[in-house]
This record gives sequence, structure tokens and C-alpha cells, in this order.
Amino acid sequence: MRKSESALRDELTLALPDIRRFAYALTGARADADDLLQATVERILEKGAPADADMRKWSYRVAKNIWIDEIRSRRVRTRAVSEGKVEINDRLDGERVVLGAISLAEVNRAMERLPDDQRAALSLVAVEGLSYADAAQALDVPIGTVMSRIARARAALADLFAAPKTPLAEGAAE
Repeated sequence: MRKSESALRDELTLALPDIRRFAYALTGARADADDLLQATVERILEKGAPADADMRKWSYRVAKNIWIDEIRSRRVRTRAVSEGKVEINDRLDGERVVLGAISLAEVNRAMERLPDDQRAALSLVAVEGLSYADAAQALDVPIGTVMSRIARARAALADLFAAPKTPLAEGAAE
């Protein structure tokens, strides 16, 4: 059973200063805290809260989960840039286009090797941009199931793309 919309809004309004302080404690930056506060309020208004939930505790939990998702997302983006998988400049040349096409084909082949449930979860979140909750709803499974399927899919893809050692590279190290 969920709280009524009126009760939810009233309790949420009273909790806003506390949620903002918690968001700032998590993020350490005002702009990020404001973004996190907004995302938390939107999520709670959209999804509601259990009737017996303490709004402050519930909102802290929602904010923490949103922030964890953001940290993970930032790590993925940062790693992709640092490993040269994503380039920040917009300049393209023929070699980059060809290598990009080859990489895309490799990714497609690797995705095809994943089990259907993992591929579906990863596609909804990574390709379609759905949140874990929305993907869980679309797949009609618990959010934890979506998270574990994505984790297994990412691990499998990482294994598939792990660079094998070449004899030339081994010989050069000697």
C-alpha cells in the first residue's frame, strides 16, 4: 500500500532540507547535490513510498541509490575516455571510421554471445538508457535481477574483449 499523493507531498516538503543536506554530504558539491535532490524528489513523486515508510529514511535510501548509480555511470564514462574507447574531440579520419565500424561489429558479435536475459537487460540500460527500475518493470523482474544480469553481462563482455597476449609483445618484454 502506498501513501496518498497529498500525504506524500506534505511529508516530502518537510523533508526537503534534510534530503538536501544528505545529498550534499554524499556529493560534496552544491550543483551535484541539487541534481541529486531533484532526482530523488522526482523518483519519489513518480514511484511513491510505502504507507508505513518514514519519509526521511525513505528519501535517504532513494538518494543513496541514485548517487550510487551516478558514481557507477561516471566511472564507466571516465574509464572509456581514459582507455581511448571514447574520444572527446570531434575530428574523424578514415582510419577512425573504419576502426569504429570494426569495433561496433565486434561489440555486436559479443552481445550475440550473451544469454538472452543478460543481453536484454544490458540493452535496455546501456543502449536504450532506461533506469534499472524501468528495465526491471519492462522485463517484469525485480530490480536486483536486472542489476545482477547487467553485472554478469558486463563481466562476460570484459572477458570477451580482454586483449590476448601476442608472441610479439611477449618477445619484446624479454
